[in-house]
Amino acid sequence: MKKIMRILRRGIIIIFSILIIIIIISFINHKIKLNQESELFKPLGKMVKVNDHYMHVYTEGEGNVTLVFMSGGGTCSPTLDFRSLYSKLSDDYGIAVIEKAGYGFSEVSDVPRDIDTVLEETRKALTLAGQKPPYVVFPHSMSGIEAIYWVNKYPEEVKAIIGLDPAIPETYENYLMPNKAILNLAAFAAEIGFTRFIPSVCESSAAIKAGSLTEDEKEIYRAVFYRRTVTKTMLNELECIKESAEKVDEMGLPEVPMLLFISNGNGTGWEKEQWQQYLIDYASGIAENQKIILDCGHYVHDYEYEEIASRSKEFLNNIILD
Repeated sequence: MKKIMRILRRGIIIIFSILIIIIIISFINHKIKLNQESELFKPLGKMVKVNDHYMHVYTEGEGNVTLVFMSGGGTCSPTLDFRSLYSKLSDDYGIAVIEKAGYGFSEVSDVPRDIDTVLEETRKALTLAGQKPPYVVFPHSMSGIEAIYWVNKYPEEVKAIIGLDPAIPETYENYLMPNKAILNLAAFAAEIGFTRFIPSVCESSAAIKAGSLTEDEKEIYRAVFYRRTVTKTMLNELECIKESAEKVDEMGLPEVPMLLFISNGNGTGWEKEQWQQYLIDYASGIAENQKIILDCGHYVHDYEYEEIASRSKEFLNNIILD
């Protein structure tokens, strides 16, 4: 028995030692790669100071209205993730991509992630970047909650919502949130650079495998990915989302025209029929609404950017700008 215990202890020590070695090797490799990628990790837009941390706002194009793109939860590089779509719109409209704390080129921060703080930071960052309302907002996924709240709280600032498979309050009522221990493990793996040994995680991103990014832009995306995956700010935001959704739901439906691009549910955590029905039912309660079903995954703006750009222009011309 004592011999067996000695063998078990020895085995545990060996396994633990191997794990420590792997962690050290991964961390050193990560730091070397970060240094090598430093030239790629340079803001593509403006850095503005909001709430004691710096946020990145990318802008291009000019027009009678500014289109504000708002990323979904966990999207590492909003500026590049939306590029395939907004590049089709910037000849006719002003474009602004907001990168929240912990996303893209914005700083990782411990600031509160309740809906009021997030929205006020968005509004302030846009102002400091030289943008003025009213806007047409393009929220993806989780940002649908912020967009609806924005309309209800400051109706004079938003002319319409063009939703890119956006979340609505009801989608979070029965949503099973990811296991916190697993999320923390994923955050640790990203922090030590272990994800670099699994390149398929980055390469499977919709922006890379389906969008229209150039090879140079993909290299920048990768550099951002290895710095902005499962950040602590993203985790804090996720912890607040159910409470935020409840608060938004209590305010009722937004009273602005709405165009929704709805995915096949792949990547949402919901079955196709349930996800689509949530959004169809929600939009149907709004006086001016259009709903377009797309046979693609959750990052609709990477898969169907041509159709979304074309339909968005029609919507803006026929409903918003006439």
